[in-house]
Amino acid sequence: MSSKPNHEEPAPSQPAAMPSKQTLPRRHSRKDDHVRLANAQHEAEGCNSFDDVRFVHNSFPDMAVHDVDMHVDMLGSQWDVPFYVNAMTGGSASTGVLNGALAQAAESCGVAIASGSQHAALRDRALTPTFTTLREHTHGFLFANVGPSVTASQARQAVDMIAANALQIHVNAAQEIVMPEGDRDFSAWKATIREILETVDVPVVVKEVGFGMSQATIRAIAAMGVAAIDVSGRGGTDFITIENQRRNRSEYGYMAGWGESTVLSLLNAVEVHHERLADRDGSSHASSDSVLQPQIVASGGVRTPLDVAIALSLGAQAVGVSGHFLHTLIKSGESGLVEEIERWKQQLRSIMTLLGARTIPELRTRNLLVTGQTGREAELLGISLKDYANRSVQSVD
Repeated sequence: MSSKPNHEEPAPSQPAAMPSKQTLPRRHSRKDDHVRLANAQHEAEGCNSFDDVRFVHNSFPDMAVHDVDMHVDMLGSQWDVPFYVNAMTGGSASTGVLNGALAQAAESCGVAIASGSQHAALRDRALTPTFTTLREHTHGFLFANVGPSVTASQARQAVDMIAANALQIHVNAAQEIVMPEGDRDFSAWKATIREILETVDVPVVVKEVGFGMSQATIRAIAAMGVAAIDVSGRGGTDFITIENQRRNRSEYGYMAGWGESTVLSLLNAVEVHHERLADRDGSSHASSDSVLQPQIVASGGVRTPLDVAIALSLGAQAVGVSGHFLHTLIKSGESGLVEEIERWKQQLRSIMTLLGARTIPELRTRNLLVTGQTGREAELLGISLKDYANRSVQSVD
C-alpha cells in the first residue's frame, strides 16, 4: 500500500482488531483505513478476469503428485514456491503488528514476502519498527517497497532498513489522484526510477497497485532495465474505491474498476515479450539493454490456487497474493494463515498434476481458453487467443 506521512497509533490487542474509521483523525489513521477498507472489499469479492480463463482438460496426466517440482528462479534466487505474500501494510503501530504476523507466517511456510510502502518510516523514524519487524520474523526472501516520489538515497535506505533482497517500486498514479492528500505531479517518476536503478544494489521490481498495465506501460518499464515487472491488475483491492471512501464527498465513485485486469495485463506482457524477442533477432544494432527481458510477476485479485496456476500458465514467473492472505490473517490469526498457505501449496501441486505439468515451464504449455470480457478486450488489442488454446505440450524456457 502506498504511504504518506502519518503518526504512530496505538496497537490493538489482537491483529484482527482494526480500529474503526472514527477512532482517530483521518490524517492519523490512513494506514489503518487502508487495511479496514481493503478487508471489507475482500469480503464482498466476486468474479474477476481469472474467471474468463479455463484450462483444457486432459484425462491422462501421466504423472503422480510427487513428480511436481514447483520451484522457480526468481530475481537471482531459487524459490521453492511460486507464490508469495505481496506488499500490504506498515506505517502505524497496528499495521506493524500485522506485518510481524505476516512475516512469521511466511517464514513458517517458506514463502517470500513484500513490505508495504516504507515512506512513513523514511519520514518518521519512530515508525521504522513497523517495517523492521518483517526481517525480525523471517530469514526468507524479502522485498522492500517505495514509490517513485522518494529519492534514490531514500530507496537505498528502505532496502537497508529491512535488509531486503529486492526492491519494489510501486506506481500508483490512479490512487494518488483520488487520495485526498495524494500527489498531483508525476512528471519525474520515470527519471526517479532510473536513478534508483543506478543506486540500489538489489534487483528492482516496478509494480502497479491494482490498476494493471498496458503494452505501452510494459514497454516503457522494460526499456529501463528493471529485473521484474509486477503487472498488478484490476480484480482485487481497488484503491480508487478505498481513497474515494476516505474523501468527504466520495465524488469519485464513477471511477471504480479503473484499469486493466490482471489476466489482460499478463496477455499484454506476453505480447511485449514477443515483440522484444523479435527486435533482438531482427536488429543487429540493438543494444543488450534494449532487449533485456524482465521477469513478469502477477498480482491483483488472486483468490485461489487455480488463479495462481492460470497466472503462471500465462507467463508469470511468480504470483503475489495480498488481499486473500490479509483477510485470512485478520479472520483466523497467524495459525490460520499458515494453514491456508500450506493448503495453497498442496492444492497448486494437485492442479499441476491434473494438468500433467511437472514444472512451471511445462505449465506454460498447457492449453487455455480465454473468453468473456477479457477475451473481447484482448481481441480488440490484437492478441491472438487461438495461440493459447492450441499450445504445444513441449517444454519452453
